Amino acid sequence: MKDENDLLIAKVLDKKKICNSKNKITYTDFLNEKEQRVIEKNVKLENAFFYGVNENADRKILVFYPEKLTEELVRKSLKSVLSGIRIILKNDQIGNYEHKNYLSALIKIGIDRGKIGDILVDDYGADIIAFDMNKEFIIQSLSELTRFRKANIDIIPIDDIKQKIDRFEESTIIVSSMRIDNIVAELAGCSRTNADEYINSEKVFVNYETALKVSKTIFEGDIVTIRGKGKFRIDGLVRNTRNNRFVIKVNKYA
Repeated sequence: MKDENDLLIAKVLDKKKICNSKNKITYTDFLNEKEQRVIEKNVKLENAFFYGVNENADRKILVFYPEKLTEELVRKSLKSVLSGIRIILKNDQIGNYEHKNYLSALIKIGIDRGKIGDILVDDYGADIIAFDMNKEFIIQSLSELTRFRKANIDIIPIDDIKQKIDRFEESTIIVSSMRIDNIVAELAGCSRTNADEYINSEKVFVNYETALKVSKTIFEGDIVTIRGKGKFRIDGLVRNTRNNRFVIKVNKYA
């Protein structure tokens, strides 16, 4: 994990160096939330910002720009860097495709995950955020897949991309303490022993950072991700039970 982070940081620093030495806008591939957090902790981000079209996007590029430019001007220039690809399903396909169907299709045609931003899905299709240079290849390749042969696939400006709406499944859990092992056991529906195994196997993340200790304390507002089980937002204490256990409100990202 450390080697992966070091490689990521090195690549980002290289983009920053090119921006400063050549006085030009540079940007990374799309980064997931964990990668964004690593960069925020390890790279000084002056004259830089994360951008994913939607403000609450999960996947974003990191943009560096020269001092002579304003962030507003640079954001406008990104309209020529990124494009939207809209897939509209035919009637007999409506409601049958999920995020994983679109992602697997992109992987099948050979698109690296770093070249794709958020995939915004509804019953009628999806908007895919991608680098402008890849748009023609993506459209041509997707249209040749059986699952999308009947669909309409077009390029759209990034201003027309669907708004990202976070959807949650609300629930409550009861725990004896706010330790991560107790929380994971309830969220994953497993024993404390299995929860410890998840944590020790580095399959649990708190605010997109690997949870390294089973005794770590979880706080209101923390995001807990359990690989294979989902992502959860801890929304705070609802009440205490008579035997002094905690009833915690949890929102699972749908």
